[in-house]
Amino acid sequence: MATVRALKIYEPERSSPQGDVDASIILLDFEGEKFVQIDTYGSKDRKFVGKRSQSLRLSKEAFEQLMKLGTAHFAQGQ
Repeated sequence: MATVRALKIYEPERSSPQGDVDASIILLDFEGEKFVQIDTYGSKDRKFVGKRSQSLRLSKEAFEQLMKLGTAHFAQGQ
């Protein structure tokens, strides 16, 4: 598990399609600080279907940055 407190924008070297996976979101209060955690559960083809695969925990600052960047990205070209 990793806690993300800031994001950096990078240009991908290459991009390829990815398969869909199930995910969940957990809203946490930990030691007086709030976090948004996203857990993914891997593909339907994996050995242990439904087992958590990856977790990413965002601080308030990182979540706000993600929202701002995402909103601007999806608004482009509209």
